[in-house]
Amino acid sequence: MPDALMLLAAVAASVAGMGWLALAMDVHWEQVRGDAPRRPACVACLRALGALALAASLALCLAVDHPSMAALVWVMALAAGALAVAMTLAWRPHWLAVLVMRAPGRVGA
Repeated sequence: MPDALMLLAAVAASVAGMGWLALAMDVHWEQVRGDAPRRPACVACLRALGALALAASLALCLAVDHPSMAALVWVMALAAGALAVAMTLAWRPHWLAVLVMRAPGRVGA
């Protein structure tokens, strides 16, 4: 896979990971899903998915560059992902609902 696509995948994984970590918080869950109830298993699943996505982002960065440059690119991808999720939560929180359409711990799923 070309390096540019791997870096794009790393940024996408970072955005998804930050989104899942944000949705694990009560305030952001209510912004995105309203009063939809969720179980503690859903919170744990969202946190695990977020951590795995951020780890995948790091692995993709390490596959493209040497470790010192990969660490810099990964931190920049984390910052871009956090900014993208923060702006989405500020203006269009319902867009993040795509990350929890089939959440396993959600009531009614």
